[in-house]
Amino acid sequence: MNCLIVDDESVSREILTFLCEKEPNINLVGKFSNAMDAFRFLNKDEVDLIFLDIHMPDFTGFDFIQTLKSPPSIIITTSDKESALKAFEFESIIDFLKKPIDPERFKKSVAKAEKILLESSKSEKKPDLPKTKNHFFINIDKRLIKVSSQDVNLIEADGDYVIIKTEKEDFRVHTTLSRIKEKLPLENFFQVHRSYIINLNKIIDIQDNTVLIHKSVIPISRSKRVDLMKRINLID
Repeated sequence: MNCLIVDDESVSREILTFLCEKEPNINLVGKFSNAMDAFRFLNKDEVDLIFLDIHMPDFTGFDFIQTLKSPPSIIITTSDKESALKAFEFESIIDFLKKPIDPERFKKSVAKAEKILLESSKSEKKPDLPKTKNHFFINIDKRLIKVSSQDVNLIEADGDYVIIKTEKEDFRVHTTLSRIKEKLPLENFFQVHRSYIINLNKIIDIQDNTVLIHKSVIPISRSKRVDLMKRINLID
C-alpha cells in the first residue's frame, strides 16, 4: 500500500515515518512539508493512502483535498479535534488521528485503510459518476487560486497560455483550452471558436458571426453557429 505524508511539522513527519516503517504493508513513497509539493507529486504518481495534516500555512489540508480529482484514502492527522467534524464532509477521509499519535490507534487506522483498499480491488470497477464542476483551481505564481465557474465570462487561447476572464479579474494560465474544458460544466459552457470558450449564461447579444460577452466581441466559427443556436433559449 503506497502512502504519502503531508505535514508542515518536521517532528510529526518523522514520527509518522517511524510508524509507517513498522507496518509491513505500507510503502512510504514520499513525505512533504506543504500541500503544493504533494500536489505536484500526485500529478505524476498515484498513492493508496495519505496521512494529511489539516493546519498548514497558506493551504489547508481540506483545500488540498478539493484540488485532487480522484483523492485516495486519507487519514487526517492534527492536534485540533474540532477538525474531525468537518472531516465528515469528505468521502475520501476514512479516519482521524489526534496528535500526539498513539501507536496502537495508528495500527487500527492502517488496518482500516487496508480493508478499504482490499474491498475496492475485489469489487468491479464502477462507472464514474458525473461531478459537479462548480469551481476549479489554477496555478498562479505557485499559488492555487479557486475560480468559480459561474464567474467565468469566457476563456481565450493565447499561444501556450489561456486567459480566463471573470467578472472581477483576468487570469493568464499556462495550459490549453482542452484541459480547461475538462474542468467546466459543459451544460453552461460552449466552444464557439478554436480559440474561445464562452459561458452561455453571459451572452448579451449575438449578431451575424459574433457574440457579445460582457465587453468582448467573440467570433463564432461557421461550423459552431448551428450548435450554438441549439444551446441558447431561443424564442422564434
